[in-house]
Amino acid sequence: MSKTSTAHRGKHKHPSEELGDFTTTVQVIPISVMAIFVGFIASLVAWLLLRLIGLFTNLFYYQRVDFALTSPAGNHLGVFAIAVPVLGSLVVGLMARYGSERIRGHGIPEAIESILMSGSRVHPRLAILKPISAAISIGSGGPFGAEGPIIMTGGAFGSMFAQFFHLTSAERKTLLVAGAAAGMAATFAAPLSAVLLAVELLLFEWKPRSAIPVALACATAGAARRYLLGTGPLFPVPPHPIFIGPEGLLGCLLVGIAAGGLSALLTLAVYAAEDAFQKLPIHWMWWPAIGGVFVGIGGLIFPQALGVGYDTIGVLLKGNVAFTFLLGVLLVKSAIWSISLGSGTSGGVLAPLLMMGAALGGIAGMFLPHFGVGFWPLVSMGAILGGTMRSPFTGIVFAIELTHDLNMLLPLFVACFLAHTFTVLVLKRSILTEKISRRGYHLSREYALDPLEILFVREVMRTNVVALPAEATIEEVRELIRPGQKTHGQHLFPVIDGERQVLGVVSRNHLLKLFEEAQPLASATPLREIMVKEPTTAYADEPLRLVVYRMVETGFRRMPVIDSDEGRLLGMVSLDDLLSARSRSLEEERARERVLRLRMPIGQRKKPAKSETIAIPEETEEKVPSENLQ
Repeated sequence: MSKTSTAHRGKHKHPSEELGDFTTTVQVIPISVMAIFVGFIASLVAWLLLRLIGLFTNLFYYQRVDFALTSPAGNHLGVFAIAVPVLGSLVVGLMARYGSERIRGHGIPEAIESILMSGSRVHPRLAILKPISAAISIGSGGPFGAEGPIIMTGGAFGSMFAQFFHLTSAERKTLLVAGAAAGMAATFAAPLSAVLLAVELLLFEWKPRSAIPVALACATAGAARRYLLGTGPLFPVPPHPIFIGPEGLLGCLLVGIAAGGLSALLTLAVYAAEDAFQKLPIHWMWWPAIGGVFVGIGGLIFPQALGVGYDTIGVLLKGNVAFTFLLGVLLVKSAIWSISLGSGTSGGVLAPLLMMGAALGGIAGMFLPHFGVGFWPLVSMGAILGGTMRSPFTGIVFAIELTHDLNMLLPLFVACFLAHTFTVLVLKRSILTEKISRRGYHLSREYALDPLEILFVREVMRTNVVALPAEATIEEVRELIRPGQKTHGQHLFPVIDGERQVLGVVSRNHLLKLFEEAQPLASATPLREIMVKEPTTAYADEPLRLVVYRMVETGFRRMPVIDSDEGRLLGMVSLDDLLSARSRSLEEERARERVLRLRMPIGQRKKPAKSETIAIPEETEEKVPSENLQ
């Protein structure tokens, strides 16, 4: 190892200069400027996709050229309407096979996979094929929402834009998510819930370096929507009472549990359908067309189940809907949505979940106290979103932004978290992460503070170490490192001066090699001349996270620990010590103890129970790897 490289590796900032609430740097400013541009592009993508859906809906069902969003329910094709979803799904299957297989699915899992497994790189072809395939799928009656394809397409444009610049993978991820979240913000006029969706589903972190650019992109898309699609709310409702009493909260609890149950059933149904298609002895290109047959039959039975269904959601939130209508939405929409989504066609999940949740709430409202028109459909709509997507905060804020009814905050809070609780306990993975798991990957949706962030070097370092004087010769230290001595388990020796300041380090293996050479002149050489100068060190008052990063950067797994003020040697820290810190956090999670005890009053004290003797094993000596690591 050269002195130059060693000196370079040994230089790092004082811990007081590195510690802070956040790790964000000024690089967030240019990334935010880029995100604003991406947000504007994503709003155009949302506008374009909604227009394409309107165009294909009018072409397929009404044989006219019109870009306005129209429901397929008013068509006069009769039994021939069954062929429309089949034809549209066949086109999507052909596009997936000969264009890009990644246009299959509802968009969000594909965006997550691009972030986690592909370095936030999205192929430009996907930005073109995804919106077209989704528009054909939904326009031909597919029971999907537009938001999933918009999220994937907006993310694709954000990723493409980022790839033109010299950025890190984390910065590309930020711009990809900025485009995805901005697309949702423009579609639903819901910028805040779009940011929450990004945090809960896509970013896998809560840091200013990513949250600020994503928020600015969503704000840009929300402002641009005013000129492209109009203002919100998307589903206006009359204000509901601000206080609903204990009976109302009990009803929210019941609706939350029911929504959680429906969320679990829908998730299981989608992947049961996918498993069934996997068993077919034909190429997956034909699966969407087979799913289209079921969509066509379902549309013939209940036409309102076809398409995006924004108008149907509005009807459900206005209340006074017949039971047969509610049952039709709940059963037919659920069935054709699960089957067609399992077939691998292109479409989103948010709008169908909102529709099915509103129908469930409409049925529940027949048995629960009345608190105004659309109260229970709105509560259930948010709850099923929070339960199915495993994103309770998104479900709460999304329902409020869609309706602008802030009085619903408490009912939605109760129902969304009860639905979230149900699905977390019943299902290992959500409807989004299950697809990623089936592709051989695993991700955790839990965010927690890393124990290495709050533990300091001084808490885990070893103070019982042997340091060697710089003026000592090789012959003088021979006795210290031979087998049987107290330094036998120590593999790296700090070399210090008279004031205990670290001048360098020397490894056991290096010394043993010199002993084997047994040259008289070499034996008289002082350690000052053979040591590695300016070694990589750690400070006692810095968090273990910084030490881990330093170990990764340098490749060294053992470091002297020095005082941050005077640079004196205090001990040693190794990779094994960091692992012991991890085990300490596991112990805190698993060990149960009673801290406070209730004591009986004097005179009523019972006889103590027979005591038990618990044997505590003696602490064993820690094993240290024998290879030379520095």
